[in-house]
Amino acid sequence: MANDRKELLKKLPKVDKLFRDPQVKPLAARYPKKMVTEEIRLCLKRFRERILNDPDFPLTIEYDTIVKELVTDAALRLENSLKRAINGVGVILHTAMGRAPYAKEAQKELMDVVAHYCTLQVDQETGKRGDRYVHVEKLICQLTGAEAALVVNNNAAATMLVLNTLSKDKEVIVSRGELVEIGGAFRIPDVMERSGAILREVGTTNRTHLKDYKEAMNEETTGLVLRVHQSNYAIIGFTKMVAVDELAKLAHDNGFLLFDDLGSGALVDFARWGLPHEPTVQESLKDGSDVVCFSGDKLLGGPQCGIIVGKKEVIERMKKNQLTRALRCDKMTFAILEGTLRLFLDEKKLLKEHPVISMLVETPYEVKKRCMSLKRRMKVAFGNAVKLRVVEDVAEVGSGSMSNKALPSYSLAIRAVKLSAECLAAKLRKCNPPIFGRINDDRYLLNGRTIRSDEVKFILQALEQALEIPANRSSEDDE
Repeated sequence: MANDRKELLKKLPKVDKLFRDPQVKPLAARYPKKMVTEEIRLCLKRFRERILNDPDFPLTIEYDTIVKELVTDAALRLENSLKRAINGVGVILHTAMGRAPYAKEAQKELMDVVAHYCTLQVDQETGKRGDRYVHVEKLICQLTGAEAALVVNNNAAATMLVLNTLSKDKEVIVSRGELVEIGGAFRIPDVMERSGAILREVGTTNRTHLKDYKEAMNEETTGLVLRVHQSNYAIIGFTKMVAVDELAKLAHDNGFLLFDDLGSGALVDFARWGLPHEPTVQESLKDGSDVVCFSGDKLLGGPQCGIIVGKKEVIERMKKNQLTRALRCDKMTFAILEGTLRLFLDEKKLLKEHPVISMLVETPYEVKKRCMSLKRRMKVAFGNAVKLRVVEDVAEVGSGSMSNKALPSYSLAIRAVKLSAECLAAKLRKCNPPIFGRINDDRYLLNGRTIRSDEVKFILQALEQALEIPANRSSEDDE
């Protein structure tokens, strides 16, 4: 048996022979020779390991089998690691899938501007070095009513910059019920420690009163009052929180600033469309907050960034902080953010062209129609190879936004006759673009709320590849 395996090892083709094979040549034409050569070597190495270590490996292996596996594996490995994906999970702001899909207006800015040299930090009037923040600051102030604005690379960075600028080596008063942990185990107390500020907890987990803040204030040791919006969790029952306007008045009466960390950050009142009310940036500023920070890639639906707004004198102090240089954004962030923010100036365009908001406000009936359309096209394409059913489901906002709100939705439940749900899911994840769904009761579910109409063609192509049967083409393919 050992000799048979040694003979089998000798029959494995050489790298140069595989490289000249007509099936491998398209890879060699598309990717650098060094990368393809390395993939061929890795493929041969895997075959050697299986021959030596797998007792069930057949003692005969065809050359075409090696080539087919090589081409399949290498094509997958040589593709860009970061790919477009189809989100059928039903989580609108899916952190692992890049959160907010960009509006077409933002995509246009990305392609037309930042793919080339641009005026990121050039003053067109003087030709001298300018200020990169001017591209969005005026627009942010127009939308929020703030005196000034600053953009850094995410909201945790925004929080750190505010604390470091306004309360380094000083106490920051915050309710115990607001000492949140965000994704990746990043916690407000830890961010505060890194900023150089000193945590001063007041109240209890479920109840904090105005007097708790008052009693903690000290002219010599207090630097700032902090309010953290509970966007990614909810405390219910016997609770008490101090309203922003009350907290602002108390802080100002005692000579301190109020900093409001809104987290997901809303620029519109979602209650108008039957969704939970999220405190808006405008409301916080109107209620007296001196500085407010929020995310750009959550409810705002833009790029990953942290936006800081507030009084001009306060924002100017942050711009002069040396930490700002380490936290600044590049040209892509500013271009996408500007294109996204412009949509908020026109409500009709906002509801129609803003991907996140359009998914949030879409009616369950519209979601069901999309699922029914996808079901019809799959039935035509694959016939009895799949069993299909449109089922009631729910979707989530995701990324710590509106955490206690389930959105009514519909999903297309798929059972492949010859594949388990787990096997079908694995195959669809390996397609290009990869398709992500959920498994429930041995059914593969695609949630219609997070699937867009222009993505249906990719789903059909991927299913054809996963089922390994040719799809029946019809006029519906042109829909």
